[in-house]
Amino acid sequence: MSPRPPLPPFTEETARQKVQAAEDAWNTKDPERVALAYTEDSVWRNRSEFLTGREEIVAFLRRKWARELDYALRKDLWTFGGNRIAVRFQYEWHDAEGQWWRSYGNELWEFTADGLMSRREASINDVPIEESERRIHGPRPASERGAVLPLA
Repeated sequence: MSPRPPLPPFTEETARQKVQAAEDAWNTKDPERVALAYTEDSVWRNRSEFLTGREEIVAFLRRKWARELDYALRKDLWTFGGNRIAVRFQYEWHDAEGQWWRSYGNELWEFTADGLMSRREASINDVPIEESERRIHGPRPASERGAVLPLA
């Protein structure tokens, strides 16, 4: 597989580019496209689920987006160093019964020299919200790129 820039070691600018690229990809809700950012043997912890490899990642994402309807995500760079990036994120979605949720979380990412993610650890909490409380309505418009996420 060809390199996936930006490549480590990351600067603040390239770390922000990597975070925005991840947000953009996840907002497509295309499991195969998203999985291409990870190594063939990438290791994940997502909440209490442990995954290894692209095949498991694709299956996980299919299940996720079948359950998390109208999913829309925002990521924010927390810190970076060398080949690692930490992000915080929020996304909103609703379940099949129509209950809206805002999911808050943190991710730790580790990359190979060619810019693929070899490790992802995600801790996530879900908070029920009213539809009127939504603030994430689809992919981030260009005018909001780089905006810091509110804490609550």
